[in-house]
Formats: sequence, C-alpha cells, structure tokens
Amino acid sequence: MKEYVSLNPSTMLNPSPVVLVSCAEKGKTGKRDLVTVAWAGTVNSESPMVSVSLRKERYSHGLISASGEFVVNLVDEGLARATDFCGVRSGRDIDKAAELGLTLVEAEGLEAAPRVDGAPVSLACRVRQVLELGSHDMFIGEVVSVQVRKDLLDEKGALHLEKAGLIAYSHGLYHQLGKVTGFFGWSVARPDVLEKRMKEYR
Repeated sequence: MKEYVSLNPSTMLNPSPVVLVSCAEKGKTGKRDLVTVAWAGTVNSESPMVSVSLRKERYSHGLISASGEFVVNLVDEGLARATDFCGVRSGRDIDKAAELGLTLVEAEGLEAAPRVDGAPVSLACRVRQVLELGSHDMFIGEVVSVQVRKDLLDEKGALHLEKAGLIAYSHGLYHQLGKVTGFFGWSVARPDVLEKRMKEYR
C-alpha cells in the first residue's frame, strides 16, 4: 500500500487547461483585453457551454460583465510566452495585444469580444450565468461558434487537435501535451482496431 500525507484543502486538480481569454467593452472600438485563465472547464454539451473563473478585481472581469461576451483561445507553444505574460500584466496598464504583437480579429457570432489570430482553436461565448463563489466569479458561457486553424484539419475535414501541441498547466508549470497513450474507448477496443488507431499517433 502506498503512503500518503494530508494537505490543507486546496484546488489541487491537475493538470488544467491554460487558455487565453479575449474580451472587450461593448462596441467595435471599445477597449480590449487578454487574460490568462487556468481555471476553465467544460460544463455542458447541449447547449455547449464552458466556464472561466476570474477574480472580481481583474480588469477582464469588468469587460466580460459589461459586454456579456468572451472568447476562449486554446494555447500552443507559439502562444505560450504571450499566455504567461497576459497572466502577470494588467490590461489597466497596457495594451497586451499591442505589447506582444498579437492580432485580435472578429469572433464569429459576437459583437464585442475578439479572438486571437493564430490560436489553434477559438470558442466564442455569450455569458449565460455568473456564479459568485467567493474569491472568484465563474462565468458560464454558451459557445456560439468555434473557429479552427485550417492546418489542424485533414483532407476529409476531420479535426486533429493532437497535432496542435496544446499547453496544459500543472502546479505552476506549463507543459506541452505529448505522447498519445490511448483514445476514447481504447480499453475495450478489439486488438486490430487498437493497432490501426494507435498507428496514427506513433
């Protein structure tokens, strides 16, 4: 039997996705911001919904509250440094996109919040509900559109997100996803199916 020690209650769920959330004031010419969020997740499938949790004092909290929109941009190695920067600098002080040389473009289905050009995948969301939880408020957003970089699609139009080199966050460190160890249902797949499918990832 393995030995364990007890720690104080904490948010020890790891790893977590790290995403770059883009938001803006209402109107096409309003102020824009980028904020790094490691507390993000999927909360519903029909209708598709995701959540991001932010402290009230974050500049982006006010923008999302006012516009009712945000975009969850998935992060790859090319956006890793920018993602870290956006987590330690405030949009009250600087234009993060300009500072980093990132281009913000229109997100399909939204009026205010932009998406990050170059992100592997961008999920455009409209706020459905805000839960005040204590240190953080959770914004639950309905996904109204998903935009994917064309290089992640094969000739049949199937998405290969495993080729995006996505970044995850674990206990203060950023990690690039690597080796594929299985696929959904692989534990019960026939040997020939398992062999055929896993060849794709070798």
